[in-house]
Amino acid sequence: MMLRNGLVLLATLVGMVVTARLGVWQLDRAGQKQRLQAAIEQQEALPPLAENQLAQDTAQAEAQEHRRTTLRGTWLPDATVFLDNRQMNARVGFFVLTPLRLADGSAVLVQRGWRARDFIDRARLAPVATPAGEVEVSGRLARGPARLYEFEGAASGPIRQNLALDVFGRETGLALRPVMLLQTGTSTDDGLARDWPRPDLGLQKHHGYAFQWFALCALIGGLHVWFQILRPRRLRRSLA
Repeated sequence: MMLRNGLVLLATLVGMVVTARLGVWQLDRAGQKQRLQAAIEQQEALPPLAENQLAQDTAQAEAQEHRRTTLRGTWLPDATVFLDNRQMNARVGFFVLTPLRLADGSAVLVQRGWRARDFIDRARLAPVATPAGEVEVSGRLARGPARLYEFEGAASGPIRQNLALDVFGRETGLALRPVMLLQTGTSTDDGLARDWPRPDLGLQKHHGYAFQWFALCALIGGLHVWFQILRPRRLRRSLA
């Protein structure tokens, strides 16, 4: 009997330690996400980045992510790409991306906005109004379009599932900068929506998981106290 009780106690302690540790781990993950959120907000609060400071390599691109900037250049509409299966306000459509050639000859890929898909003919793409000549485009810097899972290999042509900046640069022959501009602001000329959501870092998810692990830890301890201490004591009193 003592051996059985000892094994039950050991299993209870192990279960409580494991679940409590998992709860602490989830809180630690939430803390990391909070620090990341603070870093994003700090980047967004910095003065707009000057065009001549735009990243030339991946290390600079990482440091400039989420910075605001305004670029002047010329659209290259023939290289426009439509990223498929992208949502905005719970509707499925395309993200429209067009390179912008800068004065120094390099180019920046601009995620210009979202447009709805033609559900009758998926491959039908209405032209996007793109002004000729020099334009001014404002937005936030990103390291590239968000990737979605795709069953096939890298696609080519105007409709794609994903796009990598380095691959697209080699494909088009453009001196493409290692950053992408997420265009902001409203425009009635191109018919594109730009209601970009803020990055969801999943803070509530980690706090929810932590609560579940701590609750399970408390439940394991409570069950042990009830079945190993309180309930046997009540049975002994009832039989006395």
